Amino acid sequence: MTTIVLESVSRWYGNVVAVNDVSITVGPGITGLLGPNGAGKSTLISMMGGFLAPSTGTVTLDGGPVWRNPEIYRTIGLVPEPEAMYDMVTGQQFLLANARLHGLADAGAAARRALEAVDMVEPSDRPIATYSKGMKQRIKMATALVHDPSVLLLDEPFNGMDPRQRLHLMDLLTRLASEGRTVLFSSHILEEVEQIAGTIEVLVAGRHAASGDYRRIRRLMTERPHQYTITSSDDRRLAGALVAAGAADGVTVGAGALAVQTSDWGRFVHALPRVAREAGVRLLEVSPADESLESVFAYLVAR
Repeated sequence: MTTIVLESVSRWYGNVVAVNDVSITVGPGITGLLGPNGAGKSTLISMMGGFLAPSTGTVTLDGGPVWRNPEIYRTIGLVPEPEAMYDMVTGQQFLLANARLHGLADAGAAARRALEAVDMVEPSDRPIATYSKGMKQRIKMATALVHDPSVLLLDEPFNGMDPRQRLHLMDLLTRLASEGRTVLFSSHILEEVEQIAGTIEVLVAGRHAASGDYRRIRRLMTERPHQYTITSSDDRRLAGALVAAGAADGVTVGAGALAVQTSDWGRFVHALPRVAREAGVRLLEVSPADESLESVFAYLVAR
């Protein structure tokens, strides 16, 4: 089990604070790093990958320092966000050069395996200059995989990919995580994060805003009422019963459904079945109206 630990990490550039007192532990599985542009995600990944020194705090990999420790690159695979690459060489040549730089015993076989993993075998004999943005992303992913690392740090890896390429990468990351690897990726594509990330870390203005499963994060946000959509055998009767029982802060009867708002999630989910039963109403569907990752992210950024 490979774990990266950041303890009270800050990084500033002159008077600009990019990351402010962040403490995060990233272990095996898939962790999604979310935040708006300028939140500090790329700076954080650069420090985790040993390319940038923290101004204060420490970053360690399995207890050892990351900064000025070249040995970590046997363990870490990195996909940076910038597109700049060696456009004059082919994808195959680029992968082979990276495999040789890692000192792999069979660099050719390692390069082929990495190309197969990202579905880039067929175009690998073409110059990188001819690749689309999505293809370049896949070659960068292959480079990160060529030495079979136990840690992957991926900065916006879905950028420029079409839907098929995104699904392929999602499947690949899921498989790598199932093998016990530690995978962290930043993204603005919230749907993909919601589907594959077991843990979510949220950065806002350089600060660590939230951590954990996105539904758990949402339930901790007690300042903002939770919203539910309910369909039942008698919506009007159920609405009156909920208000009379004090189980909801607000109930709106709509076309074929109730919109319910409550500031006490625990009280509501326990009271709803009882109130419906006592009112003689059958519940058909109860679904949260604001627990998508999109709503969690928007709320945290607006705080």
